[in-house]
Amino acid sequence: MPSPVGVWVVAACFNEQDVIARFIDRTLVVPGVDHLVLIDDGSADATAQRIKAWMEDHPGAPLILLELTRNFGKEAAVSAGLDHARGAAVIVIDADLQDPPELIPELLRRWREGYDVVYTVRASRRGESWLKVGSARWFYRVMGRLSAVPVPADAGDYRLLSRRAVDALKALPESHRYLKGLYAWVGFPQASVSYHREARAAGRSKWSYWRLWNHA
Repeated sequence: MPSPVGVWVVAACFNEQDVIARFIDRTLVVPGVDHLVLIDDGSADATAQRIKAWMEDHPGAPLILLELTRNFGKEAAVSAGLDHARGAAVIVIDADLQDPPELIPELLRRWREGYDVVYTVRASRRGESWLKVGSARWFYRVMGRLSAVPVPADAGDYRLLSRRAVDALKALPESHRYLKGLYAWVGFPQASVSYHREARAAGRSKWSYWRLWNHA
């Protein structure tokens, strides 16, 4: 295994053919980003093909594609990406451009201050219904009362993990994972960054209310 070096970005993709090229373009030009790992989570559309086409048009670009054999779910896909990321810092982000890649330098700034986990908190959630926003707020409050380890309210999947935080996550044996809980459970110094979450750049959310309920 090579020594950890640089900043790696991990993004799970599921049926993101309409936005994936824009996501790659915006992410790889962000200052400080060295590698991008995309995990195609069994997409039924042309997501994987469009990633491969982008790679053919940009030979030598620091982009890795992992193709899962079926749709295993976001938590498993992100875990696969973390297994392959070799960075001294690893950033987890959604590929639908609701999370702006341009925020990465701020996450890196807090990491350089000594924080192992820098998570983002959504100050606003554009394009989401009152039911989605209200149920998410309710979920985090209930989790906060039930869990012995505080799970930050309104924190998204978008976050930076230091190498030792990634290695701690990889050492955990769970196969059915709730990553936001595990990010909190591993400990280490943590800091937050607030941002305004955009509406989806294209397509529809893959999280139906039924899937969200099952995940909860």
